Amino acid sequence: MTIPVQITFRHMESSDAVETRVRELADHLGVFSDRIVSCRVVVDSPHRHHHQGKVFNVKVQLTMPGEDVVVDMERPDRDGHEDVYVVIRDAFDAAKRQVQQRMSLLRNEVKLREKLS
Repeated sequence: MTIPVQITFRHMESSDAVETRVRELADHLGVFSDRIVSCRVVVDSPHRHHHQGKVFNVKVQLTMPGEDVVVDMERPDRDGHEDVYVVIRDAFDAAKRQVQQRMSLLRNEVKLREKLS
């Protein structure tokens, strides 16, 4: 399932390679749920005087019926967050877990209703 993806870059130049990776990971989320309506991703590289090297923050918002799934990967104290691809992977892994949990709850809810009927 192809999910519409909106990608925003803040405080950094846009990158075709990063966009491609984000789209691949967003499309992969469609394997776990056909209820994802859209995906918004913000890749941010805020300026921090007290930190050596670049730090990246990634926010993933999945629009789904009911409540949206939102992951905000902002942990500049972790070493891996100096690599934008690691931050993107971590953010989408967290989003995947949330989608899986939601779908599991929905499946259990359906089973409970069937038992009650």
